[in-house]
Amino acid sequence: MKHHDLIAIDIHTHAEVSCWNPFDPYGEEYDRAADKYFGTSHRPTIAETIAYYRQKKIGLVMFTVDCESQLGRRRIPNEEIAQAARDNSDMMIAFASVDPHKGKMGAREAERLIKEEGVKGFKFHPTVQGYHPYDKMAWPIYEVINHHKLPSIFHTGHSGIGSGMRCGGGLRLAYSNPMHLDDVAIDWPDMQIVMAHPSFPWQDEALSVATHKPNVWIDLSGWSPKYFPKQLIQYANTLLKDRVLFGSDYPLITPERWMKDFEIAGFK
Repeated sequence: MKHHDLIAIDIHTHAEVSCWNPFDPYGEEYDRAADKYFGTSHRPTIAETIAYYRQKKIGLVMFTVDCESQLGRRRIPNEEIAQAARDNSDMMIAFASVDPHKGKMGAREAERLIKEEGVKGFKFHPTVQGYHPYDKMAWPIYEVINHHKLPSIFHTGHSGIGSGMRCGGGLRLAYSNPMHLDDVAIDWPDMQIVMAHPSFPWQDEALSVATHKPNVWIDLSGWSPKYFPKQLIQYANTLLKDRVLFGSDYPLITPERWMKDFEIAGFK
């Protein structure tokens, strides 16, 4: 497929089922809670996701979330996603995820993934990974990303993961306040920061940080556009019209549903 044949690039898709490793059932209750929250049931393999996007002529950025320290669950290999991207380089980009708790060892892994596997960015989920975005343990990984001038996607706002579980599954929403990324944006200016999702209940904070810091962006994944806060649409139409990005959060939300609702949400 030629790049000009793509109708869009979805910056936010998840690798849900590995084709390399057997399924790890540990912590499966988080999957069930997320399925209930989002009204989903099927979790596609990486290959199935790629085939789906190819059929739709939509490019995609894919990543896993390495939360081994917080949830004790084996991650999907970053290398598997990188290999899939190399095999589908006409329409797929691989991001990696390295648990911030891994510190300097995580930084070594990030360096290897960039140099040997060709990953083009990184994904962090402060709530699920259990860390404050400005915690010093994450700095070695940030340094690597900043050195290579690559982007990082940070989950912000409410999390469907853990929603409805006893004590929210022990996951702390406060870690995903987008205001925490203000310090990150200052100290690592060559790392482009993408704040994922409408950042409920901190939407105004996210808009403020993105307006103030030119290395901060917003992706519009994780929600149907018909539920977007009015101020998010206003800023996307004006001050941040070149700084908001299309993302779905597939498979939890499909790009068809997202695009259909986008048409009536009030975007210019």
